Amino acid sequence: MQTVSITQLELGPMQNFVYLIADPATREAVVVDPAWNIDGIVQRLEEEELRLTAALITHFHPDHLGGNFMGRHIQGAAELLERNLPIKIYIHKTEADYASSIAGLSASDMVRTDGTEELAVGNHRVCFIHTPGHTPGSQCFLVDGRLISGDTLFIGGCGRTDLPGSDAAQMYDSLVNKLKQLPDETLLYPGHNYADRPSSTIGDEKRRNLYLRFNRLEDFLGMMGY
Repeated sequence: MQTVSITQLELGPMQNFVYLIADPATREAVVVDPAWNIDGIVQRLEEEELRLTAALITHFHPDHLGGNFMGRHIQGAAELLERNLPIKIYIHKTEADYASSIAGLSASDMVRTDGTEELAVGNHRVCFIHTPGHTPGSQCFLVDGRLISGDTLFIGGCGRTDLPGSDAAQMYDSLVNKLKQLPDETLLYPGHNYADRPSSTIGDEKRRNLYLRFNRLEDFLGMMGY
């Protein structure tokens, strides 16, 4: 079986990464965090002759989902649905209401996840991992030893925990008890291009990322300023 294909697109002024996860054999694909440039995303799908089957959202912030943000509108999942593609938007159940109010998605547009799902992409399976901390419903996606981590784990950092709905203790649990437990060779694909390279591995982050090196919650919270 061919290995899964992951295409990384940097879009928008906030250096967001949008991902296409595809099965090269069946040409089925899902998109992660479609925002900023829906025309560009659709064009890339057409260029690679991929058939989109779903959109996966790491968290509800408009730079990842689309919607209204600081007086402007960001293209996102709602505009993708306007293309009449036969897809659903997969978002954690705790953030579905936010997705409705911020991005204008209806209940029928969305599949509410809880972190136990596995979604088929051709012959491959994407595993959902609930990683609250940056937001209550933050989720990562693991497929064939590759982790798309949204704003939970960055290369050399982690997501902010000083925003409404953030929780530093939950972030610690997500980082240390979930993502840090993945095999060292797991490839890491973050939600933003904030580092000197676009991808890493869990092993490298365990050695180099300060946020993965705490063994006690109290120490992590102290470093985060709590």
